[in-house]
Amino acid sequence: MPSEADREPVSHRKLRLGLLAAALVAAAVVAAGVVSRHTLAAELDRRAQAQATPTVAVVTPARAAVAATLELPGRIEAQSQAPIYARVSGYLKRWTVDIGAPVKAGQLLAEIETPDLDAQLAQAQAELASARSNAALAASTAKRWQALVATDSVSRQEADEKASDLANKESVVHALQANVERWRTLKRFARLTAPFDGTVTARNTDVGALIAVGGAPGSELFVVADLRRLRVYVDVPQTQVAAIHVGGVARLTVPERPGHVYAARVASMSHAIGAASGAMRVQLEAANSAGELLPGAYAAIAFELPREAGALAVPPGALIFNQKGLAVAVVGADDRVLVKPVTVARDLGSSIEIGSGLTAGDRVITNPPDGIASGDAVHVAAAEPAAANGGGNASGKAAGGTK
Repeated sequence: MPSEADREPVSHRKLRLGLLAAALVAAAVVAAGVVSRHTLAAELDRRAQAQATPTVAVVTPARAAVAATLELPGRIEAQSQAPIYARVSGYLKRWTVDIGAPVKAGQLLAEIETPDLDAQLAQAQAELASARSNAALAASTAKRWQALVATDSVSRQEADEKASDLANKESVVHALQANVERWRTLKRFARLTAPFDGTVTARNTDVGALIAVGGAPGSELFVVADLRRLRVYVDVPQTQVAAIHVGGVARLTVPERPGHVYAARVASMSHAIGAASGAMRVQLEAANSAGELLPGAYAAIAFELPREAGALAVPPGALIFNQKGLAVAVVGADDRVLVKPVTVARDLGSSIEIGSGLTAGDRVITNPPDGIASGDAVHVAAAEPAAANGGGNASGKAAGGTK
């Protein structure tokens, strides 16, 4: 049987072995934690780098297959439109036509009672009659004095004075005659008539209404318009004026008649760019035999634009405006950005035709992030051909259209 001295070393060895095992386990735990933390840090670093590199969508610029359409807002006006104002004061005696009524040139629209004008005309006629009597007496006196001069009964001076008095009275007669004619002319304006064949589009008076001499906008009594042919006014952006010419045909549509398309011909152009709008005023003419188009209405005018030879189309969002001008960001073979300066051939609203600076094989970033610069690394999400601008409508607003 072993003694206590023999058992003591065995206990110490077991204790040392236990401590060593615990130390090994602790070291293993620490090592595992370090490795795990290093792996996690590497993963976080990888994710941060991935998030720092933006993902972008790209398109390849494409040439337009057919002509593009430029659509702009326009305003329809009557070929001829005349507001009818009162030229004499009084009270409306009667009106003979209402809104929507067709009228012929010279047809009576209304009649005005003019008591003040009638009194002034009567006074002028009375003054004319008195002046004619005085002139007749002066003529008889001058004739008698001329006869007395032949017998030396009166002096030549006296005869000349009588002749001069006759001339003065005849001048008064002429002046009063002109005054009577003026009042008679004004009296004729008591009858309001249509200036041409057309349609009454407004009646702003009624029987018994007090009529004052007008001329200011809003004081017209009637409005007569010729609706058989219409004028259409549209403001074409400066970048598109070269494609518009007199005699060209455009498509006209109005919102109240969906599906109906009317032909409009370019009749004239202002040949000047408005400083406020940056556009040129163009006048078109459209037939309206059916009366479906209404003056004063809004219309959409679509011009067919010829294809721009060699131009490449990109989305409007691909353009970058910086201190150096216009540019686009393209992605190279190494997935790094190259910012290229470009020039715009035409702004078609839904697409931009680039005149220079791009090639057909470039991968253009559709919506480049803010602050993107040459040399930046990016992830490419997709690459697809840009939609050709043939058949796409060019919005007047996007193209800098009319007010």
